Amino acid sequence: MLYVLNTNLNSKKKLFIAFTEIYGLGKHNASQICDLLGISVDRRLKQLSSLQLEHLTQLVNQNYNIGSEIKRSNIKNIQRLIKIASYKGFRHTEGLPVRGQRTHGNSRTRRKLKGNGANILNK
Repeated sequence: MLYVLNTNLNSKKKLFIAFTEIYGLGKHNASQICDLLGISVDRRLKQLSSLQLEHLTQLVNQNYNIGSEIKRSNIKNIQRLIKIASYKGFRHTEGLPVRGQRTHGNSRTRRKLKGNGANILNK
């Protein structure tokens, strides 16, 4: 296990798969990072030198929002919707689907989380 970018990554996995375990980096970003660093996607994480890991962390920190930054911005955006009293904000506070989904037969999961969803946003 390697601790890279505030995430424990399995050093036996290929770079492409290991990068997707970091919150905010998907498959496209993972392959893009490998291309920018000039590293093969098929290399294992344990095969990287410490210098390459430093370049990796610098590149990701400068060009990508990852981890708690994304979570914080999502919560901030939802709180903004609630503050301006938009329809989407109302749906968030009520714990209902926001993007126009039906609520008659579906969205049971979202409605079950009604108590928890509103509490998270009010913190």
